Amino acid sequence: MAGGGGGGGGAAKVDEPQPHPPKEQLPNISYCITSPPPWPDAILLGFQHYLVMLGTSVLIPSALVPQMGGGNEEKAKVIQTLLFVAGLNTLQQTLFGTRLPAVIGGSNLRGQCPVRSHENNNEVEKSIRKASVAFGVMLFLSPLSVVPLVAMVGFGLYELGFPVLAKCVEIGLPELVIVVFISQYMPHIIHRGKPIFDRFAVIFSVVIVWIYAHLLTVGGAYNGTGPKTQTSCRTDRAGLINAAPWIRVPYPFQWGAPSFDAGEAFAMMAAALVALVESTGAFIAVSRYASATPVPPAILSRGVGWQGVGILISGLFGTATGSSVSVENAGLLALTRVGSRRVVQISAGFMIFFSILGKFGALFASIPGPIFAALYCLFFAYVGAGGLSFLQFCNLNSFRTKFILGFSIFIGLSVPQYFNEYTAINGYGPVHTGGRWFNDMINVPLQSEAFVAGCVAYFLDNTLQRKDSSVKKDRGKTWWNKFRSFKGDSRSEEFYSLPFNLNKYFPSV
Repeated sequence: MAGGGGGGGGAAKVDEPQPHPPKEQLPNISYCITSPPPWPDAILLGFQHYLVMLGTSVLIPSALVPQMGGGNEEKAKVIQTLLFVAGLNTLQQTLFGTRLPAVIGGSNLRGQCPVRSHENNNEVEKSIRKASVAFGVMLFLSPLSVVPLVAMVGFGLYELGFPVLAKCVEIGLPELVIVVFISQYMPHIIHRGKPIFDRFAVIFSVVIVWIYAHLLTVGGAYNGTGPKTQTSCRTDRAGLINAAPWIRVPYPFQWGAPSFDAGEAFAMMAAALVALVESTGAFIAVSRYASATPVPPAILSRGVGWQGVGILISGLFGTATGSSVSVENAGLLALTRVGSRRVVQISAGFMIFFSILGKFGALFASIPGPIFAALYCLFFAYVGAGGLSFLQFCNLNSFRTKFILGFSIFIGLSVPQYFNEYTAINGYGPVHTGGRWFNDMINVPLQSEAFVAGCVAYFLDNTLQRKDSSVKKDRGKTWWNKFRSFKGDSRSEEFYSLPFNLNKYFPSV
């Protein structure tokens, strides 16, 4: 044999398995920020984003409006207002903010100060307008400190998943099973040239289960059941369709002239701070699932500034809440693998359109909450996994990395659990002084998993052995150095530059 003779080369070396190389941009994304899908697909995908954000848009007014003494008519109007403002804020964020395909919806119920009366709502809205917070910490973020922040933005919302689904398990569980089957299994069972099932799994599954839930409702399955079951399961619950006007355009100060209270202002600044920290984590997840490069600090700051404008708009229109990045819509980007900016802008158009045509918007808003909760089980999981994916830039064999990662995530889960349990039992938080505004400033942030985990990880990562020469590489900073400035990487211009040549007048550093 020719290969068996001289040369003394010996046996060929067996190839060692190699680790997967880190990727600054997520591969296998069908459409990234600047590559929109065809118009028919884009319109359907935009409508799908609208459907997904409806869940929180209905949940927040349903919880807050009764506390303010309102009924079905007021609830329908607040839902319309929330959708209208969400459309405006999504447009301004995608045009002038981070320019990421991020849906800007109402702030999640976590971190919201309790509303005591209809009049107090004006105080809250006035206070929200004071809560535009500028972040100077972006430059010191590293992949290691980002992991707990982004992971807890998704995983920290676990209480809105299966616990809400189980309020009507005969509807919620089929939705969860069907959406997983259609999105994950069907593309491999039925092979088509064009991705249909995974891309439009939300529309398919929601329509199927919504029809099923309606058949249960009209068939009398819930006649004689308790009010909680009827609220969670029936498709004709809450009286939204009858209460909503046919056509109504929300307008500023529609609930009357706002009043101001300094204590409430400080309390709402704490709530807004939580929303901005969580939104920062969601922005980072969105950039990942849109196959963009890591967001430069200047762009994150620009997005946070425009979110402050969004909070101002929310206060002017009286949405009963602030504004933040919709975590569920960030997860939808991962499910569809479509991170197109145009798709999200189309969804903003649906929000504004259906908020004005009240009856049609109320029809979609009548989808039972457990259906949305089933979707959240996927979307929040995707965002949490997106946070964990930044570990690819870190040294997981470092004990420093293990300590910061494990400790921050554990504390991020444990501290809010204590604050939430204490509040549920006693009716007030662990910090209970004579000043309600002071109590809220401490209790509200410490009820947020993402806020606690992100702050702990950020502090430890920037103080523990920071001067050690090997630590910079262990924490992943070497990978992110070129993204510290807008001009550090040529791809930043493609993803994050302002439209209409505005970068000439508002340059990013």
